Amino acid sequence: MKKKLVAGLLTCVMAVSMMACGSKENTETAGDDAVATEQAESDVAYIQDKGTLIVGITDFAPMDYKDESGEWIGFDADISKKVAESLGVDVEFVEIDWDNKILELENKSIDVVWNGMTLTPEVTNSMECTKAYLNNAQVVVVSQDKADSIKTAEDAAELSFAVESGSAGEEAATENNYDYVAVKSQADAVMEVAAGTSDACIIDLLMAGAMIGEGTSYPELAHTVELTTEEYGVGCRKGSDLAAYIDEQFKTLYDDGTLEEVGQTYGVQDAIVAQ
Repeated sequence: MKKKLVAGLLTCVMAVSMMACGSKENTETAGDDAVATEQAESDVAYIQDKGTLIVGITDFAPMDYKDESGEWIGFDADISKKVAESLGVDVEFVEIDWDNKILELENKSIDVVWNGMTLTPEVTNSMECTKAYLNNAQVVVVSQDKADSIKTAEDAAELSFAVESGSAGEEAATENNYDYVAVKSQADAVMEVAAGTSDACIIDLLMAGAMIGEGTSYPELAHTVELTTEEYGVGCRKGSDLAAYIDEQFKTLYDDGTLEEVGQTYGVQDAIVAQ
């Protein structure tokens, strides 16, 4: 009888031990799966694994534009190269249709929208965005002979405008009930005014400083009233850890003077936001 009792007790101990081992293995497996899922969802890890940071841009001086050799340069281009270097990856610039920037991100055709992007409610609701790194404004651009007569938003009400489709400039035109046509880029909007096919355009103040007026390609144009004030940020996929990583890099580049140095190269140093 005692032998039967001892045998029964040993059987129970072995069963409990096997259950505990199984539970431990399940816990370890679940933990491994969680780590794998977390890594799979990390944009930083994804970009480092593929070895390339794909930056969605438009041709937009002084943020992103090509030099005489065809290389992309500009304040945003130069800083994104430094962030790519910190990640240990190459950088690739891809021109996008600005209207499709959110879709391009979600489809992973690009990894970031980094092109003087205004932090509008639509943008911040649809993307994981960095903190602001540059201040900006939307300004009205007209020919020099019209500039003196355009002092307020109301003064421009009778003009025909060209704006970049899906931009903060188009939003400003809509809010002011301006008559406008939407074109592919801000550069195209400026060309419309230069060609006389539109009376005015609405573009970023920083772009206006680089593209129009004395010593530029459009000396006969001038910017007048500021319709809005705004801030630039970098857009990543919703929930992406890349935005926080870029914020950390902005802080480092601000503290060591790199943002200031690059800003001076492109004439935007006064617009830099303290990090």
